Amino acid sequence: MSHCKSRWGILYCPKGHSSKHRERLQRVLDERGVEYDFVQSESADSVERLVNMLIHNGYQTIIIVGGDSALNDAVNCLMQQEKQVRDQIALGVIPHGMLNDYARYWNFKESNIEQTVDWLIKHRVRTVDLGCIRYTNKQGEACHRYFLNCVNIGLIADIMNLRRQTHSLLGSRTLSFIVSFFLMIFHRMDYKMHVCINSDTINRKVMTMCIGSGRGYGQTPSAVPYNGMLDVSVVYHPELLQLFAGFWLLLTGRFLNHRSVHPYRTREIIVKEANHALVGVDGRLIGTPVGSYRISVEQEVINFLIPD
Repeated sequence: MSHCKSRWGILYCPKGHSSKHRERLQRVLDERGVEYDFVQSESADSVERLVNMLIHNGYQTIIIVGGDSALNDAVNCLMQQEKQVRDQIALGVIPHGMLNDYARYWNFKESNIEQTVDWLIKHRVRTVDLGCIRYTNKQGEACHRYFLNCVNIGLIADIMNLRRQTHSLLGSRTLSFIVSFFLMIFHRMDYKMHVCINSDTINRKVMTMCIGSGRGYGQTPSAVPYNGMLDVSVVYHPELLQLFAGFWLLLTGRFLNHRSVHPYRTREIIVKEANHALVGVDGRLIGTPVGSYRISVEQEVINFLIPD
């Protein structure tokens, strides 16, 4: 499979009416003389199978055309490989998803395919960190899941779940967010949590908690994916007006200024109790773990293609 070493293996994850986007992308690749092979996912469940196929066929540059969830599937496939295999592979992204937070951190823009491809051609590699959540599922099985961006526990995970459900019905990302925000008012607003962060113990009702190796959709805006640390934002239950103020600060990049937000930086978090709180990993729900679980960071484990 030596011919695959110089070729890109591109996994295209369609959203909505993607035919024009795909045609535009292929035209840009052809104009720049990129050698590539193209596969397309049929569903979210097929992403891991197709990434594994690209890995086993010897591709050393794997490009995900998709969002945070598709990238998450790709890094979890890579982490199943032996280190010597993983070290030979560079992962890149062309943003095309509902959530593109990790791509935005590196200044990749969905609207500028040409610039993204030009950057990827230069093959500038940065070895980045991954977070990892280790938990027990409802079947009593020990599980783990890696993440590039963040883990959300509580209300934000609930909103993400609502947003996905409403997006499938409404089709519009903006409208689905507004409807989800409205429906959130009728949902549970706080969760009893017992959490250990460094030498601090939190044992009280918490509205939401974000653990970010990346910016965490604005909730961990100071996090960087290469310092061997996780940023944590714990949000206690604010009054209703403070809640709306908090969402405004989130949208304007000033989330940590809110009085109900308590930031931490750590290498490991132990969640001893978070009853009934949903957990989202890079925007995709893993449900509610059973019992206690642990979130930690693994430093410099994935080769990621970054801008020039």
